[in-house]
Amino acid sequence: MSLILAIDQSTSATKAVLFDAKGKVLDKAAKAHRQIYPQPGWVEHDAEEIWENVLAVIREIAGHNRKKLTQLAGLSITNQRETILVFDRATGKPLHHAIVWQDRRGDSICQKLRKQGHEKLVRAKTGLKIDTYFSASKLEWLIAGKPQLAAKLKNGQGVIGTIDTFLIHRLTTGKIFAADFTNASRTLLFDIGKLRWDESLCQLFRVPVRALPEVRESSEQFGETNANGILPKTVPIIGVMGDSQASLFAQRCFQPGDAKATLGTGTSVLLNIGGKFQSSDNGAVTALAWVWRGRPTYAFEGIINFSAATIEWLKNQIGLIQNSSEVEKLALSINDNGGVYLVPAFAGLSAPYWSPDARAALVGLTAFTKREHIVRAAEESIAYQIRDVLDMMREGAGIKLKKLHADGGPTRDRFLMQFTADITGVELSVSEVAESSAWGAAMNGLLGLGRYSSPGEFAKLPRKQIIFRPQMKAVEVKKFHDGWLVAVKRVL
Repeated sequence: MSLILAIDQSTSATKAVLFDAKGKVLDKAAKAHRQIYPQPGWVEHDAEEIWENVLAVIREIAGHNRKKLTQLAGLSITNQRETILVFDRATGKPLHHAIVWQDRRGDSICQKLRKQGHEKLVRAKTGLKIDTYFSASKLEWLIAGKPQLAAKLKNGQGVIGTIDTFLIHRLTTGKIFAADFTNASRTLLFDIGKLRWDESLCQLFRVPVRALPEVRESSEQFGETNANGILPKTVPIIGVMGDSQASLFAQRCFQPGDAKATLGTGTSVLLNIGGKFQSSDNGAVTALAWVWRGRPTYAFEGIINFSAATIEWLKNQIGLIQNSSEVEKLALSINDNGGVYLVPAFAGLSAPYWSPDARAALVGLTAFTKREHIVRAAEESIAYQIRDVLDMMREGAGIKLKKLHADGGPTRDRFLMQFTADITGVELSVSEVAESSAWGAAMNGLLGLGRYSSPGEFAKLPRKQIIFRPQMKAVEVKKFHDGWLVAVKRVL
């Protein structure tokens, strides 16, 4: 039996998951990294710390499974998508902290480009909106403000990469400088119709195209590695995919109309729209879901900035809870939200509002309000945002959605899952495999290794799911959601 090791490098932590060829989790390890906030609206990661954590989790897996790893067939990578960094091509050392997808320092650049009328062109090529959630404006900020870094990019010493590119470069000791299509497509520099870097977009954001990586299909090979000697043998790096697309793949959303929500720091909702690139006029962006044997699959995507991050805010910034595991019990301890709504616009509001200037608000407080109401409001805000995104996507795609697949850490919260099913009005199918993004990358690795001949073959594999069906009365759903919409208007 072939085994495959997947690295899942997310916004908050780095995980390693050892799978067999049927998707059974044999072992896993995780290590958190720092969130760096140099000033309000800025979010950074130390890429060197992330690299050390990648080695640490591989070392932990290897320590537990030295004998099993003789059967290791490959190493796969899934990662936070829009986070970007500049590093030295020769040494692989970061030349600046990675700038995270949550970071808003490119807002003024995006605002200027929108006022200049570039939105339509950018949307037609990338499927995305001009928003600093995506990488290009932050790269322009770096290049304009760091002359030494700009000079290194110009002379070829410095290169640009998403996290997958950086890790591949380090794992192959500098031999491979490449990204996969799903990650490249999140930069605002990539034409998802022609499947290539676009020189006009690079000029618009003042990014040297020569500094960008080669782009390959997720199931292609990205060199070989023994992870600095930690693995007992050298294996191919194969199966590389941005985390949200990897989750869509793992949920087997291979047909148009299939949809999933990955709940993590934020939430990405993806709806498969098939092999034809089309744009939505109502706030959804178009994502490159994957490319398989030269043929692209596209999806509508709704992006939510703050999901589990809202719960972390309750814990770390406000001190209302000591552990995120407390929130389900607190939310269930009261009958309703007491009229309290939390709009978590800590970094603006994304789809369907796309309001970067919006700021978070706690609405409806009275002398009756208790800690439990605020915690419940934080939980409910995740479901309301998913409802707003689904409404937007259903309208844009012209379909009736009956089921939504869900994965990610917050799906263990049964209150949140039931409330989401109630508010959205669709059946929620929650994967019992929390490591969906890692498995999606590994699936692509297994395709590339020839263990499976097509994505459809994975349909034969059994999977365990928990089903949540809508139970709340329509009048109650309307009351809750109307209250949310009133609260949102307060911050727009």
